Amino acid sequence: MNRHPTPTLGQGGHRYACRIYYEDTDAAGTVYHANYLRLAERARTEALRELDIPHAEMTRQFGLIFMVRRAKLDYLAPARLDDEVIVATRPLAIAAASVVLVQSFHAAQPPHRTLAVAEIQLACVRLRDMRAARIPPLWRDTLATLAGPGGPRNREEG
Repeated sequence: MNRHPTPTLGQGGHRYACRIYYEDTDAAGTVYHANYLRLAERARTEALRELDIPHAEMTRQFGLIFMVRRAKLDYLAPARLDDEVIVATRPLAIAAASVVLVQSFHAAQPPHRTLAVAEIQLACVRLRDMRAARIPPLWRDTLATLAGPGGPRNREEG
């Protein structure tokens, strides 16, 4: 059961448009479930790049990376070969060393139905020892701008 309402395209965040290729589909001609994670990864990477905080810069400046700690997906409707899909990404919560993002997949053509919703927790870790590390303030603040008015909820890590 979702802890949050299904996002719509009008709720702020980053938008990433992609086309569904044959390699993305299964024997039934719909997007194979694991491929939603690949599309979500690309959308997150592009969101960070467009915010001027790409992964490579975080690694170069701070020796830090984001790693997926948890992924939850809810499948609502199938995406099929040649469909254009929009992946909307926005933060749900930002903590000292992690961020929870909601990524929703929508049909690009009307009626823009929601196809799937992913809740992804990213952990910020030091590359040298793979231990948790605080997200640099610039990155935290910039990620918060993805949420739009009201921003994500902040929580203490315990």
